[in-house]
Amino acid sequence: MLDGYAVAFLLMLSLSVEVIDASAGDADPHYRICVSQCKESGCVGERCFPNCKLSSDGEPIDRPWYMQEPLYLKWKEWDCQSDCRYYCMLDREKEKELLNQGPVKYHGKWPFSRIYGMQEPASVAFSALNLAMHFHGWVSFFILLYYKLPLEDGKKAYYEYAGLWHIYGLLSLNSWFWSAIFHSRDVDLTEKLDYSSAVVLLGYSLLVAILRSFNIRDEATRVMVAAPLIAFITTHVMFINFYTLDYGWNMTVCVVIAVTQLAIWAVWAGVSRHPSRWKLWLVVFAGGLAMLLEIYDFPPYEGLLDAHALWHATTIPLTYIWWSFIRDDAEFRTSNLVKKAK
Repeated sequence: MLDGYAVAFLLMLSLSVEVIDASAGDADPHYRICVSQCKESGCVGERCFPNCKLSSDGEPIDRPWYMQEPLYLKWKEWDCQSDCRYYCMLDREKEKELLNQGPVKYHGKWPFSRIYGMQEPASVAFSALNLAMHFHGWVSFFILLYYKLPLEDGKKAYYEYAGLWHIYGLLSLNSWFWSAIFHSRDVDLTEKLDYSSAVVLLGYSLLVAILRSFNIRDEATRVMVAAPLIAFITTHVMFINFYTLDYGWNMTVCVVIAVTQLAIWAVWAGVSRHPSRWKLWLVVFAGGLAMLLEIYDFPPYEGLLDAHALWHATTIPLTYIWWSFIRDDAEFRTSNLVKKAK
């Protein structure tokens, strides 16, 4: 359920970036002139970029191949256009600061300061922490199932949804990994990997919500429920990767899936007598309040911490609570099943 909030609003934010043809910053004539001159000269002021001096085969003219940095160090490098835009943006923002003018967005994004080549360092750090929190939750769930709770015939967990949550854990780790990579370097490949991972996780989260809330335990019924949803998600992922990345359509799909699964969990929490249903309510309402950070956007503090990064930070404790509910559900169901077995 938590991922419903995370993915839907992340994609909405990404859409708002892509649909803007020209933000206030990149529409600035001074900025445009700076970028144009940089592409021709390869320099912004006294800073010059080797990547702007390329031969027809893409190799730096002034450096032979054996003098270039190894691949594991080149990840910090940016291409000519990115470096020109970045340093022209920094210079323009310094000029505006002297005139007591506030920062503006460039190409749909606030002016961030790079750290070790990372484009949005705070979002990268919080995405990594979310990944770590999911890993902790998944491992603690595994330990609870197979080392603390009784096992059926000494081998199999009593909890009927164990396999579903294991897959959920893996997909969550994958999604947050690519989120960190995407915030580190926003290029076409990382964008598609981030979007695809997010959509897959969101679709699978809806499947788990349906199976758990309707208490579907029969394998044949599970297949019947999962088949059309998996087919749709697979088709959608192929569409945005191999045909066209339609941001509007992608956002519509993700928001509909997110709202559906949130409604399912919320209603189930209200009608069930689950002992930990308050945790579901907490994630629903706290997640909703956290979304205000996306609505009331503000420039990054010291070029690092913006509203989106803070929103990523709020999902860290919510992830802990969410996995806590999953563990509680495993204990609750196992206890009931053991009693029935006796």
